[in-house]
Formats: sequence, C-alpha cells, structure tokens
Amino acid sequence: MNPRIEENRSHPRLADLLGAYHLVNQEEKGTAVATVAELPAVYRAEAEDPAAAFAADTVLLATPDGAEEPAGCVVLKAPRDGRSPEIKRLWVTPGARRKGLAKALMAEALRRAAGSGAPSVRLTVWSWREEPVALYRALGFTAVASWDDRPDLLCLERPLDAVERLSPDGVRAHAAEGLAELLVDAVDGGASVGFLAPLAIAEAAAWWSRAADEAAEGVRDVLVAHGPDGRPSGVVTLVRTTTANGRHRGEIARLLVHRSARGRGLGRRLLAAAEAHAAATGLSLLVLDTQTDSPAERLYRAAGWTAAGTVPDFAADPTGVLRPTTLYYKRLG
Repeated sequence: MNPRIEENRSHPRLADLLGAYHLVNQEEKGTAVATVAELPAVYRAEAEDPAAAFAADTVLLATPDGAEEPAGCVVLKAPRDGRSPEIKRLWVTPGARRKGLAKALMAEALRRAAGSGAPSVRLTVWSWREEPVALYRALGFTAVASWDDRPDLLCLERPLDAVERLSPDGVRAHAAEGLAELLVDAVDGGASVGFLAPLAIAEAAAWWSRAADEAAEGVRDVLVAHGPDGRPSGVVTLVRTTTANGRHRGEIARLLVHRSARGRGLGRRLLAAAEAHAAATGLSLLVLDTQTDSPAERLYRAAGWTAAGTVPDFAADPTGVLRPTTLYYKRLG
C-alpha cells in the first residue's frame, strides 16, 4: 500500500519531525547540539512553530500504511523574487525508512510545484548524504550553478514536465504502463484518437509497441513529458512521410496529456517541442487532424496552425458516434 500524504503545517507531529531533522543536520555538520532549544534561531523557530515559519509554504506529511502518525515531511517553499520553488526539509524517521515515504513526498511536492505553473524546482543537499542525492538524481535533478556557496552543499534543479525524445527502447520500456495508461486515459476522457471505449490496457500497450518499431525504422518520433513520479504525463508523436515526393512533410499524431496534468500548458509545450524537432530534422510542413470543435482545436489555432477544411463523419468518437474532423497544416521556418 502507498503512504498517505497530507498537507498540514499545523499537525502536532510536525514539530518533532523538524526538530529531529535539524538535530541530525547539526550533528552531520559537526556542530551538534543536544536539544531543539540549542539550535540556531532560524532552525529553532521552524521546530517550535512550523505553522508560523512556513505560513506561505506547502508542508506535506507522510504516514505509512497502517500507521496513525506521520513519519515523514517535506516543505515546498513558495517562489520568491522570481526564483523557482524550492524543496526543503525532506525527512523520514529512521524506523519508517525503506517504505517509499521519501519518494512519495517528493512526488507530491513535484506535482504541487508543476501545478503552480513553475518551469522548474530546486533544492540543496549536503554532498555526503548519499541516499538523498541518489533519490534526487533518480527524480531528474541535476547540479546547477550554486546559489549558496557553503562548502559541500550541492545545488540541484529539475525542469518540470520537461519534454524529451524517447529512443525505441525507451518507448518499449514505457509502453506497457505509462504510455498505455496515457492512451487509455485519453479514450476514457472522450478523445477521438483512433480507438473505441473501453480501451483495454493490453491493446494500448500493443499500439505503443508497434510505435516503438516505427521509431526504430525512423518513421515515428515519440516525445514525452515525465510527471513527478517519473511516469509519462504527456506524449506527442511525429510521423514522417516516406514517399519520395513527401519527405519534407510530417504529421503530428497522438498528442495526449493525462487529465491529472492538464491546465498548466503541457499540451502547448509538447506541440512546440514536436514542431521544433521537426524543423531541426529537415521538415518544412506539418499536418494533423482533430475532431471538430474539440478542445484541441483551440490549442492548434493558438499555436498558429491553419485550418484546411472539415470532413463530415470522418471518424467515430470513443462512444462510436461519427464526428466531423478538421484538417490543419503549419509551415515551419
């Protein structure tokens, strides 16, 4: 079972968790103190009155499955002075470790940061903390120029919903779960993407396996955005025309954003990434089709696509009802 994550800067257990965090932190820095009362003032204030110390921030707590009290916490600091939000005070009590609490706390903190519309999130970690460093790197954090020059302190940053091109093996690795789940979610949500509802996860995974083969052949490029938990939160594919007289042209297909990741511009970023990739690889014209009057039409029009015409009863929606489709094109460069 997954740990329970809650937001509560006033939880009575939070003071103990933060106090333990700071006492261990002071010991590791070689400036150990015996009690919270002996901590430096800024740290003592956090442990004594977390609600006041983090009044403008998001405080998350994790309770292990079957337990009554939280055993871990993390703070997502609100953006200040134009800076990205910052993750602080990740702590899990020793007896509750190896149960996924730290990963669950980080996933929720990253989800909250992405939901705020921030382009990235940052954190600092002491270089000697091998396990936290490994966790952060596994979640996509990389070292950046330091904004805190204390010795042995690493400054890390992670783009939120960053878009990357998957290799064929990468497509296969995500086909059975993340990518298949995106396709099922789209069909369940009413998107007309070539399938009728209900779409079985095995059928969706098989489609992505074929897409991986096309990627290996150089016919289809797959660009994906990963969510806070590392699973795909959005995807778009670019299909290249293989005829001799159409190699300047490509088609945008399967632009999907999971319903839990909508509302923060991810579809727009995926589309822009696909267009940039198409232009960088020599294509000068893109085409696509979408159900007429669908929400996707607003995205394409706003991104500078031109409607070429509408075909009535072109394709059935997931419920089997025939709907009109509008064809779009966009010149690149």
